[in-house]
Amino acid sequence: MMDPALQEQIMLGVAWYAVFLLSLTLHEAAHAFAALRLGDPTAYHGGQVTLNPVPHIRRSPFGTVIVPLLVFATSGWMIGWASAPYDPVWARRYPRREAIMALAGPLANLLLVLLAGTAIVLGLAMGWFVAPQSVTFGMLTEAASPGLASGAAMVLSILFGLNLLLFVFNLIPLPPLDGSSVITLLMPEETAMRYRDFLAGQPGLALVGLLIAWRLFNPVFDRVFLIALKLLYPGVDYQ
Repeated sequence: MMDPALQEQIMLGVAWYAVFLLSLTLHEAAHAFAALRLGDPTAYHGGQVTLNPVPHIRRSPFGTVIVPLLVFATSGWMIGWASAPYDPVWARRYPRREAIMALAGPLANLLLVLLAGTAIVLGLAMGWFVAPQSVTFGMLTEAASPGLASGAAMVLSILFGLNLLLFVFNLIPLPPLDGSSVITLLMPEETAMRYRDFLAGQPGLALVGLLIAWRLFNPVFDRVFLIALKLLYPGVDYQ
């Protein structure tokens, strides 16, 4: 008979990976769909305009399988990456369109946050969920009683927390994150083109940008996370 603790860990891992794949797939499919609608069919021809995770896994197996499983084994949560191809000539010619394409991915994650949050609020109103004594990134609500509600509370907590993380992190305006393209929506078009040409000529900035983004992320996310908790649980003071 399987050890109950091991069984619980396996169930948690399955829930995390299912939510992780859904979140990444929707993010990349949103990029690909936006690019197609805006005139670049590159990702469409690559099979990325789909909610089927297989094409996304096939394109980025290391970021969609190996890294998330390793992170879960060592830290108890998951993170990773995928990508959707695009035509750099199209992106340079239409920097506004590229910026909208970049924004589509984080907005897909925000949609999942809103759906999960709505489900949690409804569950609280129906008496299925209760506010936990303390919250963590992967446990934002608790079931009022054992059963199906426990599984739903776990999945919704992961869905909310992971997608809030992906939304905030990807909008940091540093390369290679989506925010480095989204920020050009605030620039005159000529300035946006020069900015994009500068980034394209400095590929080493991607690594520097990631290192800086990781340093900036925690204080930014902590504030956003507290705001999200206040919206989920008005009147409950989580620190």
